Amino acid sequence: MDAPTSSPKTEQHPKEKNTVPFELPPLPYAYNGLEPHIDEATMKLHHDKHHATYVNNLNGAVEKHPELGTKSVDDLLKDLNAIPEDVRGVVRNNGGGHSNHTMFWEIMKPNGGGAPTGAIADQIKADFGDFETFKKTFNETTAKQFGSGWGWLIFKGGKLTIVTTPNQDSPISTGSYPILGNDVWEHAYYLNYQNRRPDYLAAWWNTVNWEEVNKRFEKAKKY
Repeated sequence: MDAPTSSPKTEQHPKEKNTVPFELPPLPYAYNGLEPHIDEATMKLHHDKHHATYVNNLNGAVEKHPELGTKSVDDLLKDLNAIPEDVRGVVRNNGGGHSNHTMFWEIMKPNGGGAPTGAIADQIKADFGDFETFKKTFNETTAKQFGSGWGWLIFKGGKLTIVTTPNQDSPISTGSYPILGNDVWEHAYYLNYQNRRPDYLAAWWNTVNWEEVNKRFEKAKKY
C-alpha cells in the first residue's frame, strides 16, 4: 500500500538513497499533476509499482554480472548481444521498461500539450504536413499495436518516423533514440479509460512537454 501522507493531492515520490546500480527516479510532478488526462491512482500504480518492479528486476539481473552495473541502462540496451545469455532477456525486458518509463515521465508535465514549438515543430511540418496529421498518424499507428507495447517517434534517415514496439522493447536496441513515446500497456490507462485505447491516446497529447521533446530531438539528430 502507498504510505499515508497528510497531503496526498500534492504528494511527490521521495528520492531514495542510491545503494544499487539502477534507481527508480522520482516523478517530476505530483501524482495528480496530469489530471484529468491521467488520473492519480494510475500514476501511483504505474510509477510506484510497475516501474519500480522493472528497476528491481534489472538490479537483480546485474547482481549476477556486476560489470553490467557500471553501464547506463541505455548502453546496456544498445548492444543486447553483449549481455550474458542467462540475463539477456531480463535486461531486455526490464532495462527497456526502466528506460522507457524514465523517458515517459520526463516528456509529460502538468498543463502540457498544445501545439509543438521549436525545431520539432518545424520537422513535424516538414515530414507530416502539419501537427494534426502527425497526431492522427501517431494515434492510429499506436492504437493498432497488438497487445502491450509502445508507440514511438524516432529520427531515422533525416526524417521523423513513427514506429511501434512490443512489450518493453526500446528503439535504442535497433539504433534509434526515442524522441517521444506513449505507453499502451493496459496498466497505463485501464483504470480511467478501460478498453478505450483511442480515447487515452487522444487525451495524452494534453500532457506532452514539448520543451523536453525538443531536447530529445536534438540528441536524436546526433545519435
